[in-house]
Amino acid sequence: MDVDIILKMGFFIRHLHQHIKELHCEQQGNMPTNFQVFRGQGLSMEDFEKMKKTKGGLMSFNNFLSTSRNREISFKNFARPAALNTNSVGILFIMNIDTAICTKSSTPFAAVSKVGYYKDKEEEILFSTHAIFRIDRIERIHDNHSDRLYEVNLTIVGNDNHELNTLTAHIREDLGDRTGWSRLGDILIKVGEPAKAEQLYQILLAKASSDQDRAEYNHQLGWVYDDMGEYSKALLYYEKSLDIYKKILSPNDLRLASSYNNIGAVYDNMGEYSKALSYYEKDLEITKKALPPNHPDLAASYNNIGMVYDNMGEYSKALSSYEQSLEIQKIGLPPNHPDLAASYLNIGAVYYNMGEYSKALSSYEQSLEIRKIALPPNHPDLAASYNNIGMVYNNMGEYSKALSHYEKAQEIWKKSLPANHPHIALVKRNIEDVKKKM
Repeated sequence: MDVDIILKMGFFIRHLHQHIKELHCEQQGNMPTNFQVFRGQGLSMEDFEKMKKTKGGLMSFNNFLSTSRNREISFKNFARPAALNTNSVGILFIMNIDTAICTKSSTPFAAVSKVGYYKDKEEEILFSTHAIFRIDRIERIHDNHSDRLYEVNLTIVGNDNHELNTLTAHIREDLGDRTGWSRLGDILIKVGEPAKAEQLYQILLAKASSDQDRAEYNHQLGWVYDDMGEYSKALLYYEKSLDIYKKILSPNDLRLASSYNNIGAVYDNMGEYSKALSYYEKDLEITKKALPPNHPDLAASYNNIGMVYDNMGEYSKALSSYEQSLEIQKIGLPPNHPDLAASYLNIGAVYYNMGEYSKALSSYEQSLEIRKIALPPNHPDLAASYNNIGMVYNNMGEYSKALSHYEKAQEIWKKSLPANHPHIALVKRNIEDVKKKM
């Protein structure tokens, strides 16, 4: 994706979306209530493996989605040729469409057969961007031409889907009050495309006309470079943003707190813990004044300070900060929130480093119980919890229990991570180590 082209093409993207909406309204009365469309395409082996692991979950097409009422054209002209590429898998998507759901959820589509390449033969249906489907079934297609052809059954999902609404609400809350191109940059970072986010924010910064915008885009560039591990650049942009914010904001504005927090995080990543602590404490000072005493951001500030003390080997101070964070979370968060699990994990790690294994075990088990409820059964964080508990039992000399937990960790990591992931090698070593002691 070329960000500069997307910025320039914004008008045309909006125009095409609007045109599809207008056609959808005109054609609505002639469309069946329920029907199927087809799409043939190639997927890389890596993307296909990811899709198989999310079976039963949601899948979004973030582009304008061209589909056909004609299965044969989709299969023979698109899916089968894609399978002949040694690096890809041929996919025939079979999409089950409910017109009422599309209308209700603002997912417009239109019949465009008169302007498509295959004219009336293809019976093309064009969906606007961000159509969301549930992955129902994935089955191999037996074909004489290739053994890498699969049929994927999808069902369109509407705005009344609880899983989608929960995720959307969380993302919107996470993105705050950002809009337009700035929001796109945030999303690019979150989906692992920091280089594209950098390109976008550099363009936006060059065009910025106010101090407010310049501060925001410098701040976001700091976040991008931090994510890319370019810590010197991250500091440069965060500090530029902070200098502007100091001039235009009141001294207790939360955007200042965010700047101090992010600069602290960069120093933390660089191993400069004294500087990190200084910035985290400035963040905490503002956050305590600006937010109610049970706000999750206050818990996060205490947690960050705890992590620095932990890294400095000052375990008593780390424990105190972690426990302050946990007490706030207990008040402000639901009992099975993942952040609570993370706090119990941090407290357990401190006790483990202090050699207080019984207390470490108790905290690790509390973290595990929350994760069992809050996370899918094969989530990598569950495996991490089992591995941590195994390490405690190993140090306590309870080798059978250690082995049992290591094996649970190994089973989950093998299902959820690539075969060459360091965690899989780690737990294998742990299993070999404990077996030697038994």
